[in-house]
Amino acid sequence: MNEERVLALAGIFQACSLAQKLANEGRCDDAAMEAGVASIFRIDAPSVVGVYGSVATMRPGLRRLVSQLDESDRDMALTRMVVTVMRLERSLSARPDLLEQLQQGIVAAQRQVEHFGQASQQVTGRLAELYVSTLSLLTPRVMVNGNPQQLQQPAVVEKIRANLLAAVRSAVLWRQVGGRQWQLLLYRRQCSMLARGLLTGAMLDNG
Repeated sequence: MNEERVLALAGIFQACSLAQKLANEGRCDDAAMEAGVASIFRIDAPSVVGVYGSVATMRPGLRRLVSQLDESDRDMALTRMVVTVMRLERSLSARPDLLEQLQQGIVAAQRQVEHFGQASQQVTGRLAELYVSTLSLLTPRVMVNGNPQQLQQPAVVEKIRANLLAAVRSAVLWRQVGGRQWQLLLYRRQCSMLARGLLTGAMLDNG
């Protein structure tokens, strides 16, 4: 385990927990969501930190990762979602046609970012459509359970899908820097220590 892998892993946890919160409450941490959405467009970033802009933007994900690794009352639904996203990324890597379609869609969405701004409903809607037309066709499907009232709101569903796309982006990154699912079991303590170190560093940098 190293810091880059831990940060990419925190990216998956952050995006999945935002999707979960939206499904239950219809709202989430806008700054954390913005960091995840921004990562979708930073395809050629020179480092993992560069993909997210800074370690500070990943603090919610790092905190969530630590609590999932250390605490006895873990959120098993969140863990299942993260593992499903990792498996979905593997399915995507076996489908170069869908990967190409996804990359082209991201380039097209980038043009909307320049026009409307990254946090705009137009961009969120485009990313949600992209998720449906590519990743939703693959197995396993990511199941997001929550409040039926919230899940009937089109704007909420779009935000959930945009976050799931960001989660898959982080899963691609995690794989690229050598992350593997079994490492979560073998290196749990080391992973938690690295995440805590990143959190402390981010707080000092901001502080």
